[in-house]
Amino acid sequence: MKLLEKLKAKFAGKAKPVHLRRGELGERAAETYLKAQGLKFLARNFRSQHGEIDLIFRDQDCLVFTEVKTRSSEDWTRPADAVDARKKRLLSQTALDYLRLLKNPPVKFRFDIVEVLLRDDVVLEIRHLPNTFALSRPYRYA
Repeated sequence: MKLLEKLKAKFAGKAKPVHLRRGELGERAAETYLKAQGLKFLARNFRSQHGEIDLIFRDQDCLVFTEVKTRSSEDWTRPADAVDARKKRLLSQTALDYLRLLKNPPVKFRFDIVEVLLRDDVVLEIRHLPNTFALSRPYRYA
């Protein structure tokens, strides 16, 4: 019987930690929200050696690299405050990796943050903060 239990445990997989489940819930909510705002969905969880971009959209002629921050409380700070200088640099590098895959098209792009607030795993509020920051130095021209 122990062998059967071991096999079940191995193939059933472990439940994801709460913070990862909440993050996925926030990303799904943000994706649905932005689609309803008229943005065209392109990619989810794009990864490169530099990091990950949660969601990528097209807003008319502009690519939108979106970081989703999901929180169950704003008691300390706003969720967007978690996107510090280091995170902006990694998002910039990852966005450039994505553009390289597309053969560096001459396209406008921006970085958005979407804040998702939850209570008991129910979405209370979604805030879209468009064009939150510019391409990080030294990757921008000006």
